[in-house]
Amino acid sequence: MKNQLNCHLDISIKPEVVPFFDKETNTFSYVVKDPESNACAVIDPVANINYSSGNISFEGADKIIDCVKTQGLSVKWVIETHVHADHLSAAPYIQEHLGGKLGIGSNITVVQKVFANIFNTSSDFQCDGSQFDCLFDDGDAYQIGGMTAYALHTPGHTPACMTHVIGDAVFVGDTLFMPDGGTARADFPGGDARTLFQSIQKILSLPSETRLFMCHDYPPGERGPECTTTIGKEREKNIHVHDGISENDFVAVRKARDITLSVPKLLLPSLQVNMRAGHLPPAEDNNKVYLKVPVNTFK
Repeated sequence: MKNQLNCHLDISIKPEVVPFFDKETNTFSYVVKDPESNACAVIDPVANINYSSGNISFEGADKIIDCVKTQGLSVKWVIETHVHADHLSAAPYIQEHLGGKLGIGSNITVVQKVFANIFNTSSDFQCDGSQFDCLFDDGDAYQIGGMTAYALHTPGHTPACMTHVIGDAVFVGDTLFMPDGGTARADFPGGDARTLFQSIQKILSLPSETRLFMCHDYPPGERGPECTTTIGKEREKNIHVHDGISENDFVAVRKARDITLSVPKLLLPSLQVNMRAGHLPPAEDNNKVYLKVPVNTFK
């Protein structure tokens, strides 16, 4: 896959990237525009939930919609880099207002099977990814106007994680963080630190000047949130996977770190919604929608 991707990669294509930051979940979403047309993609849009009241809103997604409409863009794709466990997806809301096909990695089926069991979903919930318009396999290509984008399977954080390579811009989901933030946790169901290290090596094999765009940033110290770095900077300065770090050393560091981490605050509502492609569970016989809280399941 490394040679196949690098054979097709054209970093002379420089898509225009507009970031949107959701402060509540430390999440970055993006509008990615073809420089030669009005075609664009939306990556990892966020819906907001007040977990105390159960109210869902779309302030961040509305900013994306306003940006797209103001610039006269045409959304071809809405991309989920993975099944997020820390925020709700606004993908259906974006599609309702802007159109576009919704795509995610084909291993969404693995995630669905795990969490359909945990949440005891109704028998009509299909664990086949059919809630999405497109399921990407490793190396799949798709078009955003004149740009050819590539989906690279990079599991480890979750089984369904995909990195999307669009010209010189690479959208890594939760696989990598800014150099001073390191890497994603690998202790979710289906996650694996060794697999994560191997996936990151795929990404770091890209040209050093390639731009990387984060899905999250949790800035240490006084630094404000940042969304972009480069392959070269990650290889030089990433605190977990800089050049010279062995796979075994990474695994030891990642596992030691993961056992100290708490469950994400929005994990339970996020997974129930996001495994359904951003849709809420079906209403019950009183016409109300409920999100479940399985007791003593996550430690």
